[in-house]
Amino acid sequence: MRTAPHRRTALVAVLGAALALGTTACGPFSDDAKPAGPFGDLSGSQIVDKAFAATKDAKSLSADVDLRAPGAPIRGFLSLDTRGKCAGTLTMGATDTVELVKNNSKNVYLRFDEAFLRKQVADENPETQEAALRQLRGRWVKSPASDPDSRDILALCDLETLLGKFQPGPSGIAQGAETTVGGRKALPLTAPDGNGGSTTVYVATKGTPYALKIVVKGGEEPGTIAFSHHGKPVEAKAPAAKDVFTTG
Repeated sequence: MRTAPHRRTALVAVLGAALALGTTACGPFSDDAKPAGPFGDLSGSQIVDKAFAATKDAKSLSADVDLRAPGAPIRGFLSLDTRGKCAGTLTMGATDTVELVKNNSKNVYLRFDEAFLRKQVADENPETQEAALRQLRGRWVKSPASDPDSRDILALCDLETLLGKFQPGPSGIAQGAETTVGGRKALPLTAPDGNGGSTTVYVATKGTPYALKIVVKGGEEPGTIAFSHHGKPVEAKAPAAKDVFTTG
């Protein structure tokens, strides 16, 4: 049975849009003024640099994902770290939901909802479909993290890849008015993409200046990713053996 459909990793695509912050060297905000504010006289690009560096140093975080690519929306919540742990839930499309637990760098446990399972066995005859559903309903499937189908989902779990999409901010970033994100004070910094859209990064203004949220507007991959629990341990405990489906 196929463990997951081949899907373009929309999260990575949206984070890639944050590269607008690394390529907008000119435009309406090219002077990159230094107004007074919670970061003193730092420019928008310097604040973005500071936020991305702090976020990379966190070693772990949670990502609340709401991506709205036409025909392939993705919603979910994942906690991940640099030690290979990841846990959370993803819904791809209207109904297809998968829970995942990756408690080390070698294996991943996946549990699919009924809609997802039925799509995976859609090409089989009715008897085979029902037999597979009886075996897999409510159970976890263990597979190597290196499996191609698993990697399609686990792309969302790699902190280095995730944060590697963040590039140093240049001139051309506009600072907005201080606001609140997840109960924390944050400064929005926005860069246009040159095609009528924009990418805004919200940076914490109290304590460590983590990136708290990225909002991409316009283009083919609009969406929002909110970050939280920076530096907090990731709970990723392997399911009980009785709840795991094995092929051996």
